[in-house]
Amino acid sequence: MTRFGPAGNCDRFYEENHKATLEAPAWLAAQGLDAFEYSAGRGVSLSEKTARAIGQQARLHGVALSIHAPYYINCAAADPEKREKSIQYLLDAAQACCWMGGERVVFHVGSPVKLKRQEANSLAARTALAALDRLKQAGLGHIRLCPETMGRPSQLGTLEETLELCALDPRFIPTLDFGHLHTMGLGALKTRDDFRRVLDKLLAALGQDRARNFHAHFSHIEYTGKGEKRHMRFQDPGYGPDFALLAPLLHEYRLEPTIICESSGTQADDALTMQRLWRACAPQPRQET
Repeated sequence: MTRFGPAGNCDRFYEENHKATLEAPAWLAAQGLDAFEYSAGRGVSLSEKTARAIGQQARLHGVALSIHAPYYINCAAADPEKREKSIQYLLDAAQACCWMGGERVVFHVGSPVKLKRQEANSLAARTALAALDRLKQAGLGHIRLCPETMGRPSQLGTLEETLELCALDPRFIPTLDFGHLHTMGLGALKTRDDFRRVLDKLLAALGQDRARNFHAHFSHIEYTGKGEKRHMRFQDPGYGPDFALLAPLLHEYRLEPTIICESSGTQADDALTMQRLWRACAPQPRQET
């Protein structure tokens, strides 16, 4: 099933006097949302007790959980010790995800720094595959690693690079960040056909069965010639991409992703907007005459 939800807690959650993520699943379900991405971008500090409590609430209210691993992961670091630390950060995020009852760890692959891009991608792939092996050894083989498409040319994670990595092992699930894809092409997703080309590449790389339940981030983005600058809100005029162009294609291609909204402060409200747009273009059942 296609799911919608926010990355982290939005401003309205706190304005309505909620204080802890433990309260988020019930609040999201009351809004009609059914996904939530816990942010551990600055480090995994979640205790087992708290993670299990959040997971219990998520199961009670039908909310699927994922976690975003630390931003400072770099699977392409030239220093072996830094690559080992990146594997450990992924393991820490996967353990927290498991405690919460989730199955998806979103992560940034890293940056080439001084390496040639092809060499960096090769190194990143070996590191990510090693992380999968370590997950299995730790009893976390059911956790899926979800490399994200990135929004700056200085980072690894073009659409093609992300799909090539995911094609190496079925335990990888791509996180297509449509705001980042839009930004990388300096406004690349302006028409329905632009989105269609993205989905065609997804299906060509992974096939229908693996592509069907991909992970996604969606928000409007401000960008410069150097790439992503900041996440915006749907209500801010003049920014893209436009989810209304993607929504009908998800039905046409029979795709059922989890779509996480990363708008700045209005991520739950904007997730609801996407959900309404998606539902509005659902094929109508045929009526017998």
